[in-house]
Amino acid sequence: MTAGADNKPAATTSAEPVTLRIAWWGGDTRHSYTQQVIDMYEEQNPNVTIEPEYASFDDYWKKLAPQAAANRLPDIVQMDISYINQYGTNGQLEDMGAYLNKSIQVGDVNENVLATGKIDSKQYGIPLGVNVLGFQYDPALLKKAGVDSIPENWTWDDYKEIALKSKDAGLYIDTSMAADVFFNYYLRTKGVSLYNTDGSALGYEDDAMFSDFFGMLSDLIVKGAVPSQDKLSQNKGVIEETDVVKGTGVGVWQWSNQYVALQIAVNRPMALAQMPGPDMEKGLYMQPSMYWSITANSKAKEEAAKFIDFWINNAEANKLIKGERGVPISSKIKESLSTELTDSGKQVFQFVADMEPKTSPMSPPVGSPEVVALLTDLAEQMNFGQIKPDAAAARFRKEANEILANR
Repeated sequence: MTAGADNKPAATTSAEPVTLRIAWWGGDTRHSYTQQVIDMYEEQNPNVTIEPEYASFDDYWKKLAPQAAANRLPDIVQMDISYINQYGTNGQLEDMGAYLNKSIQVGDVNENVLATGKIDSKQYGIPLGVNVLGFQYDPALLKKAGVDSIPENWTWDDYKEIALKSKDAGLYIDTSMAADVFFNYYLRTKGVSLYNTDGSALGYEDDAMFSDFFGMLSDLIVKGAVPSQDKLSQNKGVIEETDVVKGTGVGVWQWSNQYVALQIAVNRPMALAQMPGPDMEKGLYMQPSMYWSITANSKAKEEAAKFIDFWINNAEANKLIKGERGVPISSKIKESLSTELTDSGKQVFQFVADMEPKTSPMSPPVGSPEVVALLTDLAEQMNFGQIKPDAAAARFRKEANEILANR
């Protein structure tokens, strides 16, 4: 057990003053409690000053890229599964393997969970939590749409039917889907995935899968069951701006770790539903919500590792975090939080526990930000009606494979 796990102050490596920069993305709730955890760490380690940098998801990566180019990344960065391969293999992240069970205690962490932060046997990220995809919705608005409940084993046909009923009731069913995440889920239900195992090419051969999935989504926009791309573009990924928060949309498709912040923003009773099938069990997987990574340019790597250990293993810190970045990876912390969670936090922990037996192993974290950007751009063009799904499928295959082959 770490010093932090029994709530005693962590021992400092040096009395010399140390300044750490730490960067993350998120909304107001995440910013607030992260600052409280930072304050707690600084109080227990008076020689350490931590400078926070944060932004919305889209703006975060726009800020990080020039910092990486200038070799001036923060000491600790929050990493996404779509970016960790790029930053890690470009030499911008530290291999944290040497810190494991020394500065960063991971003795009670599932090996499979920890391995999701590895690329080519190098530990480029420590998962902050695990989560699972689902539909997070307002049951009262679902009833307003004339639907008593979401079927336990619902399908995409059920989803389309509920979407049109919602539209008839003056509601949107949701606020669209992140193209890469949900297309990958859809592909997995068909026995393939977005990327091949080493990330050198796309992982599927039949472009009809692309046309079917994105054709369904763009058709719902045409029918008015999902907001137009103009409206979606104004949101910029800020959860407080979503239709479910405003009471004009039934729900949102997102990761389970995002549910607590959504519940706070909505401030009405909410519920979680599993992903549609058929073959949901083949598509569903437990994924790290995000990672903490130490950057290669950091001059305070040991202190950075100690802060990550504090985040993972300190019980008092995790009473502030409350699983907002995913169900904690430490089994001790998970147990210690069982009586501390809000009702929405308990819902998330239960949902993840219910889904875990239904999941399949996660695909390797070999995603490419350029491919994600290409797919997102094509999805927007399809939503605007500027390109047909069949043409987008062919263009995506050609350009994505060129990007992946030249990495």
